[in-house]
Amino acid sequence: MTGTIFDIQRFSVHDGPGIRTTVFMKGCPLRCRWCHNPEGLSKALQPQFFEDKCIGCGLCGKRKQLSNSQKCPAEALKICGRVVDEDEVIDEILRDKIFYSDNGGVTFSGGECLLQADFVVSVLSKVKGLGLHTAVDTCGYVPWEELEKTLPYCDLYLYDVKCFTSNLHKEYTGVDNLLIIDNLKRLADTQKDIWIRIPVIPGFNDYASEMTQIAELVSSISSVKQVTLMPYHTLGASKYKTLGLEYPFDTDKRISEEEFASLKRIFCDRNISVV
Repeated sequence: MTGTIFDIQRFSVHDGPGIRTTVFMKGCPLRCRWCHNPEGLSKALQPQFFEDKCIGCGLCGKRKQLSNSQKCPAEALKICGRVVDEDEVIDEILRDKIFYSDNGGVTFSGGECLLQADFVVSVLSKVKGLGLHTAVDTCGYVPWEELEKTLPYCDLYLYDVKCFTSNLHKEYTGVDNLLIIDNLKRLADTQKDIWIRIPVIPGFNDYASEMTQIAELVSSISSVKQVTLMPYHTLGASKYKTLGLEYPFDTDKRISEEEFASLKRIFCDRNISVV
C-alpha cells in the first residue's frame, strides 16, 4: 500500500506528547484562509519553485517544469510531495525510536491524514505493534467510518475545533462544522484521549462569545485532556508563492497578549487545562 506525503518531520515537539516523528499526508477537504501548510491542500504532486534560489540556467524553461530525467542544479524547482510505501515510512520512524522515551512516538498529520485513512491505519497498526505511542491530528471533516478505522491503533487524537458557529466556519474554511462536531462527540463516546487544538484567528474566532461556546462544548467531553490555543501567524505565507498560489488571508490585525490571556481564562474558568 502507498500513500502521498509532503514531509516527515523528525524531532517534533508540538504534535503530541514527548519527542515525535510527524508524517504529513497530502490532501485536505478544508480551505482555511489562514492555512500555514498549503503544500498539504492538494493530494496531487505539485511543482514548487523557490525564486530566490534560481540561478537562471534555463534548464526548466519559462514554464518552470522539468522532465523526469532532469534535476534543478540549484534546487530552486522541485516536486512537492512524494509517494511512499509503508515500509519506507516505518524505516524513517524507527530512525528516531531512541528519542521517544516513555511518552514520545508517531503522529499522522496533514493536510488531513484521514483522506488516506487506509494507508494511515496500515502504518499505525504496524507502529503500534512495535510498542510506540501513536497520535492522529485531524480536522474531523471525514466520514465517521474513516475515523473509526483508526480507533484500535491510535492512543491520542489531536482534534481541531476552529469555531462553534457553523455558518462562520463555512465562510472561513469552505465547509460547515456539523460533521466535525458530530465526529468529535462520537469520538468522545469511545473514551479515547483527545487534545483539542484551536487556532486563534483575528476577526474570525478571537472574541469571547465564540470561545465561550467552544469551551462549553469541550467541557462536556470528559476525555479531552487539554486544549491548545494557537495564535495566528504568517510563517507559511511565503509557501503560497512557491506553489503558484495567492495567500488568502493576510491581515494586519494581531491579538495582544492581554486579549490572548483573556481567551485562555474562558477555558481555565471551566477547569479545562490550557497550554
